[in-house]
Amino acid sequence: MRVLNLYAGVGGNRKLWKDVEVTAVENEPKIAAVYKRLHPTDTVIIGDAHTYLLENYHQFDFIWTSPPCQTHSKMAKFTRHQLKRYPDMALYQEIIFLQTYAKCQWIVENVVPYYKPLMPPTNQVGRHLFWSNFNFYADEIPQPEGFIVLSDIAGKKKLQDWLGIHYPENIYYGSNHCPAQILRNCVHPEIGEQIMFYARNVKVTT
Repeated sequence: MRVLNLYAGVGGNRKLWKDVEVTAVENEPKIAAVYKRLHPTDTVIIGDAHTYLLENYHQFDFIWTSPPCQTHSKMAKFTRHQLKRYPDMALYQEIIFLQTYAKCQWIVENVVPYYKPLMPPTNQVGRHLFWSNFNFYADEIPQPEGFIVLSDIAGKKKLQDWLGIHYPENIYYGSNHCPAQILRNCVHPEIGEQIMFYARNVKVTT
């Protein structure tokens, strides 16, 4: 199964996938390096996932894309820094694009936003919303206590144990110096595994 894993991070969603040929796209080189070390058989591309999807969507059997969630999350509205940002509309661009052009099965994942979603999701699992062209079910995985505020080295360790994803270095998104953020953004591997089961066994519905 040829899989495209976009905005791959360290590969939480991908960890338990079996018998797959994965191309992962991640724009942060240090994060991509950790992903490659954790998933050495995957092809890892350092680049812009949004553009890569547009140019290569037709080459895959299954596409998973998780556009950046920071401008959509409830924290974007209630942040103590009072930083105002437009929601990143790449999320909805990718949903519309895949609905229109993709012949393969696909998933778009993001967090439950601070606003009413502009397009109704196919499914919700815990804090995650999913848009897809096939039906699936996945169990919610209980989060560690204080999940949203885990932001130090101890928080990183707690999230690594929860996800089963371990690496020694501290890696960050851009100027965000929270060592737990990259892990907090992960889809739990067991959710990714359950969705992959349906991707293999359920026909496209839309």
